[in-house]
Amino acid sequence: MSILDKSSLADNPLGYNNSMNNAVIPQKICILGSTGSIGISTLEVIDLHPDKFKIESLTAYSSVDKMFKQCQQYKPSYVVMVDAESAEKLTKQLLAADLTMTVFSGEQALIEAAQAKDVDTVMAAIVGFAGLMPTLAAVKAGKKVLLANKEALVTSGQIFIDALKTSNAQLLPIDSEHNAIFQCLPSFEQQRPGMCQLASSGINKILLTGSGGPFRTFAFADLDNVTPDQACAHPNWDMGRKISVDSATMMNKGLEFIEAKWLFNLHVDDIQVVLHPQSTIHSMVQYIDGSVIAQLGNPDMRTPIAHALAFPERIESGVEPLDFFNSKAFEFEAVDFNKYPNLKLAIDACKLGQGACTALNAANEIAVAAFLNEKIKFTDIAKINETSMNKFVSEEVITIDDVINLDKRVRSFTSTLIGNFI
Repeated sequence: MSILDKSSLADNPLGYNNSMNNAVIPQKICILGSTGSIGISTLEVIDLHPDKFKIESLTAYSSVDKMFKQCQQYKPSYVVMVDAESAEKLTKQLLAADLTMTVFSGEQALIEAAQAKDVDTVMAAIVGFAGLMPTLAAVKAGKKVLLANKEALVTSGQIFIDALKTSNAQLLPIDSEHNAIFQCLPSFEQQRPGMCQLASSGINKILLTGSGGPFRTFAFADLDNVTPDQACAHPNWDMGRKISVDSATMMNKGLEFIEAKWLFNLHVDDIQVVLHPQSTIHSMVQYIDGSVIAQLGNPDMRTPIAHALAFPERIESGVEPLDFFNSKAFEFEAVDFNKYPNLKLAIDACKLGQGACTALNAANEIAVAAFLNEKIKFTDIAKINETSMNKFVSEEVITIDDVINLDKRVRSFTSTLIGNFI
């Protein structure tokens, strides 16, 4: 049975009050990547509001034990495990526990879960390029899409925005920086992601903040010998290992730079990266009259998740409010691109075009995996990324098939390249 064969029971997809009985119809949620850090944080927020949200489907790649526990607690209608062996293992565990929800497997099942008729809201929390196609499917299906997968916009850019324009999807950013920018915009600009006209709203710059990661105070010469565990020890945020390494290299900020360009319809010169070690100010919007509006809060992803889930209303997130009397002083620094060459590469890719952005993302995913597996040095990541990006920078990317084909070729080239560093 296909996921898409399931019929919708929701007459009110956004969960507005029913005029007949004044009851709130819960949003039916699909979480793409429910066993990752964003997926788990999403479930924690939903736990606080069982009357507002219902888990319709959960997906993961191969984390069987975590998914089994989530199935026990949330009893979704169906589950997707991309890895077929993991899907079989989960099915056996569910049967043994007398839980009868269906388990689907494969990448196509992710796409079907994202666009299923009985889903209102999709949390796009799959890390990396793997999240592109299901996220794009949710947009095309007109869902309320909570975008935590920055790679979808990084790798497909205009293709993604064009799909958004032709659907009735609602796109809400989850990355703390983009969610902060979103909250600082006039309400009418919030209604047109990808099509904003910020200059006409009196905005002349977006200030994208970044902590600088765990190596901000390291000398550049010391970075050669840092370990994966050191790179994953972020001083402020609790994240998965891949994103933690990206934060340490500031590639994460580079990908966010490209994502901001597409989300808010900006030119490269409209965005400035500012180091802010405390991660308290999540980003800022600068207006032509001299005003700068900032969004502040404790570094906890449950805040932007709660904001997007309930938008335009506000709900409790479980995050303590910022205590200004016991907060550290706010510090700001300019970026040293010699220490963070990956950020410079991403900004350059944003200028060069879609081929460069798609290639850089693919190369980085392969390079970071190699570093985490201790096959290359931390400083090799940037070298590999630069070589791969330059190899494919002139590639033409017009269709989604172009994106997929380029991604595959870059991964193959980068994997071969890594062999020269071992």
